[in-house]
Amino acid sequence: MDKQTERRQFFTGAFLLTYAGLLSKVLSAGYRIPLQNITGDVGFYVYQQIYPFIGIASVLALYGFPAAISKWFASKSGPPTKKEMRNIFFHLALFSLVVFLIVFFSSPSIARMMGDAQLSASIKTSAYIFLLMPFISCLRGIFQGQNNMVPTALSQVMEQVIRVSLIIIAAMLITSFDRPLYELGVGAAVASISGAMIALFTLVVYRKKRNRQWRQVDLGTKIETDRNSPSIIGFGLVMAINHMLLLLLQFVDAFTLVPHLVQSGIPLFEAQVLKGILDRGQPLAQLGIVVASSLTLALIPTVTKARLSDDQERFIGYITSTWRFTLYLAGGATVGLILLFSEVNTLLFKEDVGTLSLQVFSITIVFAALSISTAAILQGLGQIYRTAFFVLAGVIVKMIGNMVLVPYLHITGAAIATALAAVVVFILNMRQLKKILPKQKLIVVPWGSFFLAILLMSVVVIVTNQLGQGVFNEISRTGQLLYVLIMALIGFYTYMKTLIKTNAFTEQELEVLPFMRLFRKDVRS
Repeated sequence: MDKQTERRQFFTGAFLLTYAGLLSKVLSAGYRIPLQNITGDVGFYVYQQIYPFIGIASVLALYGFPAAISKWFASKSGPPTKKEMRNIFFHLALFSLVVFLIVFFSSPSIARMMGDAQLSASIKTSAYIFLLMPFISCLRGIFQGQNNMVPTALSQVMEQVIRVSLIIIAAMLITSFDRPLYELGVGAAVASISGAMIALFTLVVYRKKRNRQWRQVDLGTKIETDRNSPSIIGFGLVMAINHMLLLLLQFVDAFTLVPHLVQSGIPLFEAQVLKGILDRGQPLAQLGIVVASSLTLALIPTVTKARLSDDQERFIGYITSTWRFTLYLAGGATVGLILLFSEVNTLLFKEDVGTLSLQVFSITIVFAALSISTAAILQGLGQIYRTAFFVLAGVIVKMIGNMVLVPYLHITGAAIATALAAVVVFILNMRQLKKILPKQKLIVVPWGSFFLAILLMSVVVIVTNQLGQGVFNEISRTGQLLYVLIMALIGFYTYMKTLIKTNAFTEQELEVLPFMRLFRKDVRS
């Protein structure tokens, strides 16, 4: 295969993985809304307490170890030998076994640290997913090392579809048969394990189809050791951390929020309900970030390509466009959600409670989206370890924020701490980007146009919403859905029309985005 074909295959695969990841994230965020509707805030709380364990295993098996293996694969002059692959598999299996044993046998202690001993069985069951991690990681890593991203993308989507379906089925069965809500945690863990097994099955099927290409990379059983395998595990962990900003912030809440609430005098059951209410913000924030980062993450392979071709002007142009797109989309999504959160809360979760805390939590969307986009650019510049360190710095800020704010402001304090953590990560990323490219102007934003668009959208949405407020509470849930969609479309139209009319986009950017033509025609008319 010549270099041009290989590079084309790499970037095609990168885009494929990006869009598969976006689809999976939409599925992962979307199912939590019916899950909360079925099980209530306490059931949702139970699920969210064990989700970080499941999520960490999934990220390691999807982004962390496969990326490390494929990177090592690419650094070799020829295909890896059976001996080398056995070594890598052995070390991954050993690492996974150690994590499994720690989580499994420490589950009672972990549950007590979370302030709820009844979570022990759910945590113990979730540990089993780590045992599948080495098999999935090795297969994905080898495929990606061959620039074949289809198996990884398909296995990721299949895993999410099975997991989401089984979790919803488990929730319906538990509520139908009036079982304890803590069984939802066990059911969710089993659903995640089943999804991982489907992913593994998908990868094995692809392996059988590509049998000739695998002659040199069979995972045999003879165990030996070398010095490359531990470094692959280390690099895999770093890569995974780069994809875990929101997940690690949830992890902090899982361990600290309920204990801090109880220590401040709130009864355990009420603390669980409050945690479940705050967790309503997670799927909405995730969807907002997916929308904001969809175009920008798709640009990252192009950014890398421009850097590799030494096209400095084009490279900087992609960075500024990425930054600007993210700001426009995330900023609009954040303000729009804050303005309509009372209606969205009632529509999706059947009651308007905790709205102020969730509005504060929504601020996370814009800064998390900017953090993810700038981190992706930095990773394209080879700053993988630095961006992982920045994520961990954000986690520390979140821990301190919860410790200081939750006893006084309760879940609003936790929401502020999450937003502050995202702000810190974003600032650190931007500082590092400026250090690497000190002479370049990276933030090229017509701030007047941006703030005018935000202001006009806010005025239009507030006035229109005020006029329809009496209707919203009297109509059916289907009517409420139509109401919120109409309000969102009115806000989006006003926002985008103002941005385009005030020249917030360059001509090249408008040509890249097909749906912009609708707004441009309307503006010209």
